[in-house]
Amino acid sequence: MIKGFIFDLDGVITDTAELHYEAWKKLSDEMGWHFDRELNEKLRGISRMDSIKVIMDHNHVSLTDDAVVALATKKNDIYVASLDTMTPNDYLPGAKELLTHLRQEGFLVALGSASKNASKVLQQLNATHFFDVIGDGNSVAKSKPAPDIFLYASEKLKLQPSNCVVFEDAEKGIDAAIAGGFHSVGIGPAERVGHAEVRFDSMKEATFFEVKSFFSEFF
Repeated sequence: MIKGFIFDLDGVITDTAELHYEAWKKLSDEMGWHFDRELNEKLRGISRMDSIKVIMDHNHVSLTDDAVVALATKKNDIYVASLDTMTPNDYLPGAKELLTHLRQEGFLVALGSASKNASKVLQQLNATHFFDVIGDGNSVAKSKPAPDIFLYASEKLKLQPSNCVVFEDAEKGIDAAIAGGFHSVGIGPAERVGHAEVRFDSMKEATFFEVKSFFSEFF
């Protein structure tokens, strides 16, 4: 039986992707590195430290560990400052409605995000009350595609992975859900999340009715 729902944050609940892009772009410009939207796509769903390594590899740059940490921290400072512009109007269409419905139906709900700033984002959205458990980049050591963040969330919910549905918009996120033995809902294009059990173009289509209909044998 499905008893719990675990949500990624960026690209599922809200879209901070543009804020991340602008922060990485500003840092890259300051460093004289090439960074564009195509490269930015490769950062979807991975941690800050993994992201800066992708950018450095692309630019054939090698730095000391301390320098890499300092730059990642600088990017984060730029990003966190931009979060103050977020409001409760910044849910992706359909996301707040689904979270509200799950609360009304009595399901357990967790966040499973690679972001270390997830709590700040939830506060800006006024969304913290929707979640029983918040799993973020501070909760586990291994980021997606390792299933650790989702396993952390399900453990805190006191549920088996097979009793949980994961919502993800990133290829590595769906990989992580599958690796952990979770049910999976992909949000986005087939070439990115087509390997999920069911896929929707956006959260607006991923209503409680549609999700429950697809997984009807588990409800």
